[in-house]
Amino acid sequence: MAKRDYYDILGVTRSSTADEIKKAYRKMAIKYHPDKNPGDKESEENFKEAAEAYEVLSNAEKKRRYDQFGHAGGASSPNGGGGYGGHMNMEDIFSQFGDIFGGGGGGGSPFDSFFGGQQQTRGGRRAARGSNLRIKVKLSLEEIAKGVEKKIKVNKQVICDTCDGSGAKDKSSFNTCQTCNGSGAVRRVTNTILGQMQTTSTCPTCNGEGTQITSKCTTCHGDGLSRGEETISINIPAGVSEGMQLSMSGKGNAAPRGGIPGDLIILIEEIPHDSLKREGNNIIYDLHISFIDATIGSSIEVPTIDGKAKIKIDPGTQGGKILRLKGKGVPEVNSYHRGDQLIYINIWTPKVLSKEERDILDSLKDSPNFKPQPGKNEKSFFDKMKEYFE
Repeated sequence: MAKRDYYDILGVTRSSTADEIKKAYRKMAIKYHPDKNPGDKESEENFKEAAEAYEVLSNAEKKRRYDQFGHAGGASSPNGGGGYGGHMNMEDIFSQFGDIFGGGGGGGSPFDSFFGGQQQTRGGRRAARGSNLRIKVKLSLEEIAKGVEKKIKVNKQVICDTCDGSGAKDKSSFNTCQTCNGSGAVRRVTNTILGQMQTTSTCPTCNGEGTQITSKCTTCHGDGLSRGEETISINIPAGVSEGMQLSMSGKGNAAPRGGIPGDLIILIEEIPHDSLKREGNNIIYDLHISFIDATIGSSIEVPTIDGKAKIKIDPGTQGGKILRLKGKGVPEVNSYHRGDQLIYINIWTPKVLSKEERDILDSLKDSPNFKPQPGKNEKSFFDKMKEYFE
């Protein structure tokens, strides 16, 4: 696949100034930064591509060769053969870039200057990220059907109030790391059969901070974090189901030294309803009626997730019949479609009869209308189930 033009990648022209190129790259780096696009491979590739373009266009000699020979100009560089930027990977970029919101800067690579270099507090280290936090939220069937806002108290790691997350006793309790001289990264040059190769890694002494704490905060003992409680408002959409997970970005545990907070993962649990049962987006209700109501018909009130509803029982209703209340089920998540409520008719047979009741029924036993006469068009229970769920 042909490589894209470096000027097109950054959205600049050949006549753009060094400052304009730097600003353009800053914009691209922020847009495609992996911390803002977790798990997005396309953004990661765009991030690498922008870094490669800036590495060339911010260097006067490389820019001159690129303007004259295009991508082929990289082959004539002192490092030889692979074109511009081919050696760069995510580790190299982060170890050299440090915090993209840093400022100022000294020598070294163009990334040191752009991302703050030796003057930044986190040096060449990628910003720390807080851990994700998982909680369970129990919802009633009515809450699931309508959606609900829940205010939950969450115990988690928060920024230490005493040191404001720095981990130090005060602002003067820092020393520049002697190993990396404040850059947060160490570079090593090794000789190989292909020539000299330079590798950059996070400073092992300061873990990329660029500074070391000389006197720790007495509250958090240098962690920059403490335990705290936060009340979080969670808007749960209608139609969620048991086991579904929702995510709230940045509401998890805090990260030390002003890093990126983790996410809050909400696991949905359904509270069983007393009389209604959920099957997908449909609501199931077992209705037991008497033999008399089934025979002569009746009007009966049944529960729904929206309250009570009155249904009509036609004369001659058979056990196993399924009545449908259209649109009385659970809505699909982020959709206007809503399931139905299915009412299963069960004819209750009395287990205890008085002598008078028994005599009345016995006198009707031989009546032609009381003898089972199923019609050929009567559907079996399984046929009814198949019809309603298809």
